[in-house]
Amino acid sequence: MNKTIEQLIIENEELHFRLSETEETLIAIRNGETDAIMVSGKKGAQVYSISSAETPYRTFVEEMNEGALTLTKDGIIIYCNKKFGKLVNDPIERVIGSSFKHFLALNDQSKFDRLLARLAKKKSDVLIISLTDSLYLKLSFLLLPSYLQGDHCIVIVTDISAIKLVEKQLLELQQLLQKKLDVIQRLRMQLIDKKIDNEVEIADIKKKNKELSREITKHRLIETKLKQILNQKKQQR
Repeated sequence: MNKTIEQLIIENEELHFRLSETEETLIAIRNGETDAIMVSGKKGAQVYSISSAETPYRTFVEEMNEGALTLTKDGIIIYCNKKFGKLVNDPIERVIGSSFKHFLALNDQSKFDRLLARLAKKKSDVLIISLTDSLYLKLSFLLLPSYLQGDHCIVIVTDISAIKLVEKQLLELQQLLQKKLDVIQRLRMQLIDKKIDNEVEIADIKKKNKELSREITKHRLIETKLKQILNQKKQQR
């Protein structure tokens, strides 16, 4: 059957449209934007779920012993796992959609803002912060590449409260040792001063003894001369 030019043009447009739909579907599958596809066949439309390596990774993130977050460039939490909910003692439903700064101590909020500002250039960074209940966390930031929502970042949250407690104990011990060293140093200086005083006193006594010895010698000489004079006078009589 011969087809007219108009029919061929229409058929060509339909083929282009179907090709465009297929390409869009393939792109969505590659980017993980769809979890299932619908296929029309002899038995009608059927839904096929898409299984990929992403599923075990999601399970791993949900069950791991560290907190995991996805933040917008403004610090809004758009995803968190169960561990982070436990760390901040809040249900996930309330955590998602809130600002991460809500959970920070006041003196750490400005540090968090500065990190977000420089993250666009550094791509990754680390921040040690404390929460409002004095829980200390290490935050490891990674900016997502442009093809994976580049204005968002993922954050791995590690509880380092135990490490901070040990650091505090070590600091207190160091301060205590320093105080004891200061006391020992003062005692040592006192002993040195006392020893110096004793040496000065001994030197002074020795000097006085020498002077006294010279005086005694002088007086003995005088006494000897006087005796000689007396003996001479006795002989003259």
